[in-house]
Amino acid sequence: GERLEQSAPSQWRWRGRRVKLLDGTTVSMPDTPANQAAYPQSGEQAPGLGFPFAQLVGLLSLATGAVLGVAMGSTKGKGSGEQALFRELMPQLDSGDVILVDRYHCTYFTIAMLLARGIDILTRQHQKRLTSPEAIIETFGGGDRLVRWVRPQRPKWMDAKQYATMPEELIVRQTEVGGRELVTTLVDAKRVSTSDLDALYRKRWMIEVDFRSIKSEIGMDILRSKSPEMARKEVAVHLLAYNLIRSLMVRAAVLAHVLPRALSFKATLQLWHAFSQQWRWHLGEATESVVTAMLRAISTRIIPHRPDRIEPHAVKRRPTTHAYLTVPRDQARAAILEARKSLKVVP
Repeated sequence: GERLEQSAPSQWRWRGRRVKLLDGTTVSMPDTPANQAAYPQSGEQAPGLGFPFAQLVGLLSLATGAVLGVAMGSTKGKGSGEQALFRELMPQLDSGDVILVDRYHCTYFTIAMLLARGIDILTRQHQKRLTSPEAIIETFGGGDRLVRWVRPQRPKWMDAKQYATMPEELIVRQTEVGGRELVTTLVDAKRVSTSDLDALYRKRWMIEVDFRSIKSEIGMDILRSKSPEMARKEVAVHLLAYNLIRSLMVRAAVLAHVLPRALSFKATLQLWHAFSQQWRWHLGEATESVVTAMLRAISTRIIPHRPDRIEPHAVKRRPTTHAYLTVPRDQARAAILEARKSLKVVP
């Protein structure tokens, strides 16, 4: 993924800077004692009725869509949660990067640690954070202003030594645009307008589409591995396959002089499956001609421009109905056998 990012043409960047996306998702896996120990099921589910599931936080490229890094952990216990996994991925960010995240990561210490690495952030204001008039340093008009954030108390996950290195205050920019309030460290209003920030933040949703492609098209939604070690390897293999498809999209985009994000991931995957059958019958120079034909076909699968698209999170086709287990499977099986024994056999 990183090699793909480095090879991307400079014109794919935002104002000459690499933009990266970060978000979280979950995956489930078989119900085995080892998986339950490492990635326990939800506490709302009774033992024997749920499945282990892990939290994933991914770092992806806005330009190429490639996965640049992923952190995998439990949803319970010390060091769990999206913010803890985000901190694991911070070393994979480079000075000069711009990162887009949702409001869950709009925290003082996240912003402070990113600024210390020379990284700018664009996020959405957390609904619980209120801005007092005394905190406003400068206003640019239209709900666009510079605000002073004061360092809060030390969180439990941070030791005193690290807390002492945190700045006592931060100067951030808060702007109301598009019906939401954005928070960013891109504080120069003359160089970056509110409309620029709005247009850039709207691209954050792309990582949600990328996760959908990884889980639905690549098949990482439900893992098959029965041990935590193999589950982690299975995730890595799925992400490798995803990045390989993204590499084809990058090559096709260069060929067609379009952005990789303008091409269809699903269509690329389908074309790869179709053309891979031909590779078996072509060797040497003929193979290169098949690859070129495939890239040209991929370059024609342009996604229509659909800004602010709104679709219901629902499907028309009804699924096949099955009863849900209300007791562990062993108990359900024993109940069936017991019921059969009680049946009277008529001669």
